[in-house]
Amino acid sequence: MGLFKKNPFGHILIVKKWLIRIFGALTHRRFRGFNELQIEGSEIIKDLPDTNVLFISNHQTYFADVVAMFHVFNASLSGRTDSIKNIGYIWNPKLNIYYVAAKETMKAGLLPKILAYIGSISIERTWRAEGQDVNRQVKMSDISNIGRALDDGWVITFPQGTTTPFKPIRKGTAHIIKRYKPIVVPIVIDGFRRSFDKKGLRVKKKNILQSMEIKAPLEIDYDNETTEEIVKKIEYAIEQHPSFLKVIPQKELEALEALNKLREW
Repeated sequence: MGLFKKNPFGHILIVKKWLIRIFGALTHRRFRGFNELQIEGSEIIKDLPDTNVLFISNHQTYFADVVAMFHVFNASLSGRTDSIKNIGYIWNPKLNIYYVAAKETMKAGLLPKILAYIGSISIERTWRAEGQDVNRQVKMSDISNIGRALDDGWVITFPQGTTTPFKPIRKGTAHIIKRYKPIVVPIVIDGFRRSFDKKGLRVKKKNILQSMEIKAPLEIDYDNETTEEIVKKIEYAIEQHPSFLKVIPQKELEALEALNKLREW
């Protein structure tokens, strides 16, 4: 019976472990080989509790961002600081890491379905579906599933809900923080958009310096701070507040926006 132990979402843990091992081995060179991942602050990871931790991050590709975090988290838990050198850390991975992803993305082909088994909490986006803007009610079952995942372990979420930079933070993330009171750890990534295609499955360019900065947990007054105040904290923490636009050339921003629109089209 122990051999086929399942997590709260019905996934068999031994199957999940082998999938993480296999994909870890297949993707390691994407962050230490073809390209180089520069890590800062990973010592924070090993001091976190085993459950009820919410990682918030800006978003640059569908899958490469999450895969890199799986590598960094497991390397840190194995005693490595700011390094994913020596892939041996993937042999005994943390199995209760989840990530929030759009349901339609995770159903688009065999590989996304396998990646979903590794740890996806698939939700229906309320603002976009099949490349079109929509306006749907939040499904309470999606919120509950994120709560179940937090109760079981760690959850990675991308509160902008898009890979386009400097888009507004979705208030749903703030509601989840107020409801479940997790430890909130911000992460800022860069370089993934240049080195991978939008899905994050194909290496687009080699010898790109990727970066991941893991910041100290946010100080949040869960009971008294408003969702708007928490949203603003998130914007600053993941460096997506409009004030950060000043440090990026306008032409580069316009080019990124045009490229994202073209990809969605």
